[in-house]
Amino acid sequence: MIMGPYDHRRLKSLLGAWALAACAPEETAAVEAHLTDCAPCADEALRLRDAVRLLHPQDNLDLDPALRSRVLELCLTRRMPGIPMPGWSVPYDAETARLDALLHDMGEAEWGAPVQLAWYDDDRPAARETSVAGVIGHLLAVDGLLALALGLPDPLAADAPAAEGHPRTVSSPAERTEALWQEAGSSYAEQQSLARQLRRRHAGTMRGHWRDQTYALIRTAGFAGGGVADLPVRYGAGVTLPLRDAFLDRAFACWIHAWDVAEAVDYPYVPPTPEHMHLMIDLAARLLPETLAHRRRSGRASPPRTLVAAGTPGRTLHLEVEGKGGGNWYIPLDSPAAVAGPERTVAHVALEGLEFCRLAAGHVSPEDAAAGRDGDREAVDDFLYAAVSLSRM
Repeated sequence: MIMGPYDHRRLKSLLGAWALAACAPEETAAVEAHLTDCAPCADEALRLRDAVRLLHPQDNLDLDPALRSRVLELCLTRRMPGIPMPGWSVPYDAETARLDALLHDMGEAEWGAPVQLAWYDDDRPAARETSVAGVIGHLLAVDGLLALALGLPDPLAADAPAAEGHPRTVSSPAERTEALWQEAGSSYAEQQSLARQLRRRHAGTMRGHWRDQTYALIRTAGFAGGGVADLPVRYGAGVTLPLRDAFLDRAFACWIHAWDVAEAVDYPYVPPTPEHMHLMIDLAARLLPETLAHRRRSGRASPPRTLVAAGTPGRTLHLEVEGKGGGNWYIPLDSPAAVAGPERTVAHVALEGLEFCRLAAGHVSPEDAAAGRDGDREAVDDFLYAAVSLSRM
């Protein structure tokens, strides 16, 4: 609670001016800081802002000076003040809030806009055309894997709760998405119909279900504390991540698909904060050794040059990521359990942060990635194809 010249009574009296974007800069800052701590004032602020919108509807996608306040309002509708959040859930909270702000700004026609989802499947580029509505359904379906891990309802089987200690069988992200699309209408015309439904902002819409699910995930993880960080989240096909990494994985997916939507509707969209992007790149780097090993077992990568015992030094690739989210990572090449380090480096790959994320999302091919490549060419190629194989629908 802010006291002194901006006590509760004065801040409450400024809410009307704040809703009209008529406060001085220092008053705006004081009001917005207060809204993160005071639930009654947050409710009143939302009511006043809704009234302002009825008087002054916004009909375009141009950024305006009140954008910061509007993003804050959307966050307040998603997460009430006082809910604790573990650090590993913060990027997911931020990216879902940013996507929700994008959806809030879209006009009616944009809900049916075609969106191209791209990824790599067995070293081959794959793509699927859907709509904005289909993208939200995809996020809802795959985020449902986190809901299952936390004991929340599965959006694909809300009426079939799991028995105590016996989680429901889950399919892959792609299979879950196809199941939801089939239920909602998989043809493009049917998805346009679904988009019209999404424009009705109530709890029965897919957007409403997605927002409710993200809120429930953040709230449940926050109140559960650190004890849930290591809960296994099963992605199917033998892929399992601890919940803390699954939240980060879904934050990355939310950003990438929000970017897809933004390009489809010509909306300005920026990358995550450098801190959050660094965490996303770090997750990809940590997944790469096992991904390389899996590709090697399936014959899609070159065999190890030497047998390396667990915990001993082995051949290493130096990944250098420049710019936003940048850093240096050392990737073991011959065994996930080997110790990687600069003294055993045989190859070096340098990429800008956004380009690495595009590669890991399957939005650029290994051949076309703007990467500096040096050293063992075979190791470099194996690394680039392992990076792009992290992508999925």
